Amino acid sequence: MMRKEILIEGYTSEEILRLPPEQIEGLVLTGEPVIVKAGSAQILVEFRIKGKRLVVELAHIDGGGEGVLLTLWLLAEHYSKGRGLQEIEWIVHALHCANPNPKLRPLLERRGFMVRDVPGIGQAYYQLCRVAESQ
Repeated sequence: MMRKEILIEGYTSEEILRLPPEQIEGLVLTGEPVIVKAGSAQILVEFRIKGKRLVVELAHIDGGGEGVLLTLWLLAEHYSKGRGLQEIEWIVHALHCANPNPKLRPLLERRGFMVRDVPGIGQAYYQLCRVAESQ
């Protein structure tokens, strides 16, 4: 069975990756939190570049469940490869949520996230990934 492609703000992942870098930077790489509609989810997220690292800080997720996080993961990886970035730092504020999603914690742990005290942020799920080399 084919999975329905998840749209992010009405765009496919491929369409987003084809946007001019200055348009992506102006929309989401602002260093400020933005609300993004991805599939059935509303996500409060901040994207920023720190040296050769893309930092993705997920503050709140409403809805989802159809593979939104995997879509963001793959999009961040493809974007980072295309921009010559070396790492992706993931910070997920899911520890002290008023209404936690019971599926999120196992998903993050399967993906290798660890609870960590992140300087300037506090406890969060954290992972630092090397960007895979292009084939």
